[in-house]
Amino acid sequence: MSRVQGLQIASASGESALTPEQKRFNTLIRQIEQARRTLAAWRDNVPLYLQAHAERIVPLIAALAAARTERAFMFDRLLDQPGWSKAERATLRELICDSVAQILETADEDDPALKALFDKHADVDLDTERRQSRMALKGMMEAMTGLDLGDDAEIASDEDLFKRMQERLAAGAADAHAPAGTSRRRRRTAAQQRREVEAQLASQSIREIFRKLASALHPDRETDPAQRQAKTALMQQVNRAYAANDLLSLLELQLQIEQVDAGHLANASAQRVKHYNKLLAEQLAELKAEAARLESAFRIDFGLDPGLGMNPTKLTALLGQNAKELRAGLAMIQLDMRMLADRVTAKRWLKRERQRRRDDIFDGEFF
Repeated sequence: MSRVQGLQIASASGESALTPEQKRFNTLIRQIEQARRTLAAWRDNVPLYLQAHAERIVPLIAALAAARTERAFMFDRLLDQPGWSKAERATLRELICDSVAQILETADEDDPALKALFDKHADVDLDTERRQSRMALKGMMEAMTGLDLGDDAEIASDEDLFKRMQERLAAGAADAHAPAGTSRRRRRTAAQQRREVEAQLASQSIREIFRKLASALHPDRETDPAQRQAKTALMQQVNRAYAANDLLSLLELQLQIEQVDAGHLANASAQRVKHYNKLLAEQLAELKAEAARLESAFRIDFGLDPGLGMNPTKLTALLGQNAKELRAGLAMIQLDMRMLADRVTAKRWLKRERQRRRDDIFDGEFF
């Protein structure tokens, strides 16, 4: 039986059923135990994923980027050859610009040779293209949010643009929640006072547990060296739990040194259990928030769709799918270059590519 199970409140035989607060206490400690396992899984498995990603995925990403670069310069060399129609030449130029933009989008820094290749075939240079795209995005954001995102000259990158929008949205949210009158201010103050009283009582509960543990575990009161060392280690756990406002860990330590049991908790006053539940609910919220933060950071770092609910014990399954997609992309580029090496197949390939692009534009008009 785990220590958490030992803290479950059970109704004694022949006595009344558990109160709602007691039931909530049992539910909260079960939920905290699950949230702890989830958080520990994120902390344990992300480093393993990073190592496996570096070994299996990074080389494939590098190979794919190299293949895309080689294909982009192959398009450029093809343009130097005679015999292409005007449409074919236009398609090759579009392919060069799109390929270079795709490569540089995921690169840590711009490759001068690739930038020069883009500028050679584009209507405007890459820096101008990026600036125009960023200003178009800014205009769309302003239209959707109603915000004024400021002077264009002050926005040097997409990151600057998104940061500015987040700041404006946060400022607007703060203004929306500001008190709008005396009566609202009084009601809000009264609610704050109630919360402050509840917080003080809850803090008092956790301080009482801390004092009991500190009194029982104080190493200076132990004459036996082995017991003093054991109590020192336990007291360090108590200090960490108290500093983190970790009620469940403190209760577990009490159970470990037999200061409390389920019967002791069952006999706690309704007010005491209510205060415990307040602390446990806050602790659960913090654990869930930290797990959500780690999951969101993981998704951002590896270009995954936003969301929550990913199983941290199954992260390695993503590697297989990612590797499969990268190898498929590499094989496709290699096939493209084999087809482009022959004039007849190259013309057929360019015709299909031109048709695909027209279809994409046509489909996009309806969304």
